[in-house]
Amino acid sequence: FRRVLFRSASHPAWPIAALLAGYPLWWVMGIADYMFVVLAIPMAWRLYSWHVREGRQLRLPPGFLLWLLFLCVMLAGLLTLSLTAPGTVASPVSHRIVSFTARAISYGAVTIVLLYAGNLTEREMPRRRLAWLLGLVAIYVVVGGVCGVLDPHFQFTAPLALVVPHGLQQAMRNQGMLHPAFAQLENILGVPEGRPSAPFDYTNTWGNSLALLMPWLLVAWWAAGTRRQRWIASAALFISIVPIVYSLDRGLWIALIFAVCYIAYRLAARGRLAMLGMTCAGLAVVAIVIVATPLQSLISQRATHGQSNAIRTHSTGIAIRDALESPVIGYGDTRHVQGTASSIAVGPTANCPQCGNQTVGANGQLQLLLITSGLVGAFFYLAFFAYGAWRYRRDATPYGLAGVLVLLMSFIFMVAYDAVGEPLCFTMLAYALLWRNNARLQNPDPEPDALTSESTPTRNRQHAITPRPPEKTLRRAAQLIGDHGNPPARHDKQQT
Repeated sequence: FRRVLFRSASHPAWPIAALLAGYPLWWVMGIADYMFVVLAIPMAWRLYSWHVREGRQLRLPPGFLLWLLFLCVMLAGLLTLSLTAPGTVASPVSHRIVSFTARAISYGAVTIVLLYAGNLTEREMPRRRLAWLLGLVAIYVVVGGVCGVLDPHFQFTAPLALVVPHGLQQAMRNQGMLHPAFAQLENILGVPEGRPSAPFDYTNTWGNSLALLMPWLLVAWWAAGTRRQRWIASAALFISIVPIVYSLDRGLWIALIFAVCYIAYRLAARGRLAMLGMTCAGLAVVAIVIVATPLQSLISQRATHGQSNAIRTHSTGIAIRDALESPVIGYGDTRHVQGTASSIAVGPTANCPQCGNQTVGANGQLQLLLITSGLVGAFFYLAFFAYGAWRYRRDATPYGLAGVLVLLMSFIFMVAYDAVGEPLCFTMLAYALLWRNNARLQNPDPEPDALTSESTPTRNRQHAITPRPPEKTLRRAAQLIGDHGNPPARHDKQQT
């Protein structure tokens, strides 16, 4: 066991493998939300060792300057933490500093994850293995969603709660870390219902992550997997229909509809009519299942209950106004709305502690960027992912199709859900896969990946052919012209 553990810890790809493969364990322990931050520490140390001690040249992803500019603007927001944004109420600066620090560490950690995953060689971590691990997390999410549907009231105390002081536990906003649950109980349809959330703390994070991970389940488990992996992927995709509907997650529904339309368009553009037919057949099966089951009633009820629309619209308006007031660096952290959408006089009371003062920046990554980093910071953030989607738009390999789709879906979720945390980490890993796949297509190996060998351009495949060694060429020429057509004399092996 020690030998296996030592070998695993010495392997360059162990932090990413531990992060993805061990995600259910981190969730049970209550540390899943910040596990990518913890594992970013050994990643950063190994990057330093590669560059300083081993002289290994580190590469940067295309468009990385845009991301660095965003990080600079984000850090500059520290200067405006003490200001009160228009339309918001005053709050303790100490709370803002804690929130700002946690967000900055998260942004820094996902940056290290991007650089580390992108600088791993094909021998250290093949692209297919990374895609397979992302698909494995998608299976975890589906299983957690099914558990949330079957037992929405299940909850337990994580080991983290045993080491965190009781006073600090009361001050923590995210109680889901200390008390993980299969589902998040909310009153959306008029009665309390459980919305699947495991292995995450919130249903919105569950839906966001599931959509970003499903393309890799199709690529690595279904398209390039073994027969058993294909059966597992097919079962996971079919079973996921139930928790997807029960999540009442409209953003997830819209993203999945967009994903199907995007895949159908790319397949039709390439003339892959057989795959397009299979996609249409799968959609027909999904439609029949929804219409013939009570799932249709849930979708209809969710469409008529949009209580959060007014809150999102009002807080987004405040975020836009505040971004115009501080367009360069924003206000550093989130703020609380003065009153509600109906009246500025409405606020928390003893009978209704949740009334009024909604958080500006909690209803979408775009809203968060506008209030915390202003128009300039939001532009650099959006430009980085938009540049990645545009640069790799012509990548027709399965990695290219899935990676670009993930980047595009992140823009859909940006309107409704915050991405800081696991969703942004998964998006960065998709960016790293696109980056590495493009580099491999430009300089292919003699033994290319099965998912890219068929799509590699002819001019690139020609470079992958191993030329005949010069000594063999000279020997063959000597045989053809030696002794006026007589067979050449046989040489001793040692002389040759």
